[in-house]
Amino acid sequence: MRRIPLKEFAEAKGQTEAAKSLGLTQGALNKALRVGREIYVIEHADGTHTAEELRPFPSQQPKSRAA
Repeated sequence: MRRIPLKEFAEAKGQTEAAKSLGLTQGALNKALRVGREIYVIEHADGTHTAEELRPFPSQQPKSRAA
């Protein structure tokens, strides 16, 4: 099992093939890359791929203050 940042995975395979491997459209993959989401692709021993996103726990997000 190997964990690869989405950007590296897309650069190595090309966006269209990377999206197909993850069950996404190329547009969805492009948007995730463009907005800078912290997504990692896991390459499993059987050659399949899954992805996971790291996000802060809701209570740890900065609170906005009203002026």
